[in-house]
Order: sequence, then C-alpha cells, then structure tokens
Amino acid sequence: MRIQLRDPHSRRILEELEVNDPAEAPQPGRWFELAGRSFLVLQRSHRYQLRDGRYELAAVALDVKLQQRPQDARPWRGGWVIGDPGCRFNALSPLLRCAVLPEGPCERCGVYEPRSEQPR
Repeated sequence: MRIQLRDPHSRRILEELEVNDPAEAPQPGRWFELAGRSFLVLQRSHRYQLRDGRYELAAVALDVKLQQRPQDARPWRGGWVIGDPGCRFNALSPLLRCAVLPEGPCERCGVYEPRSEQPR
C-alpha cells in the first residue's frame, strides 16, 4: 500500500513510500523518522479505489510537519505529550506544552500544580 506524506498547507506531496500492512502507517500525534528526517503526523486520511464493485483501501495520506521531536516529549496513552502530563496546566498534546510556559521546560515553571485527578 502507498503512503503519501503531504505538507498540510500546500497539500504538496513531500514523500511517497510503500508498506505491506496498513497498520504500519503512523497515526496522528506521533513522530516518526524517514531518511534521517523527523516528522510529526497531524492528520491521516484514506484513499479508496473501486475494484470489482467494491471499495478497497489504496493509499493513506498523512499531513505531516517536519519537526524534530522535543527532548521532553514522552509516549502517553497511545500518543505523545510534551512536558509533564501530571501537571494541571499541561495541554496533553504533541503540539503544545502548556498555557503557562509553552516554550518550556517544565522544570523552570514556578506554577506547577499536580492534577486533582489523572486525565483520561
């Protein structure tokens, strides 16, 4: 199956690659490396083709951002977060650390507050 890496703004195809299993295509919110470059997957869409009266998955298009994974990014609940997910102000996102100190790091922040309950 074909995977297309696209620029999210221009929709221009940056790279194309072939994989054997559709499950190998990266999911949104995850970083992956290809040919020495690091990408963050922003969105995933599927392209289908009509064959013998049935639609089959023909390609996966990934909107990606060329971005090095931050040092304080960590896997969390099937995705990634930047910073400390135990802090009340953490955005729980691979794109934004928090509202208080978005550039980080969390260790420099003076308003750290533990979450009253663990996020779901």
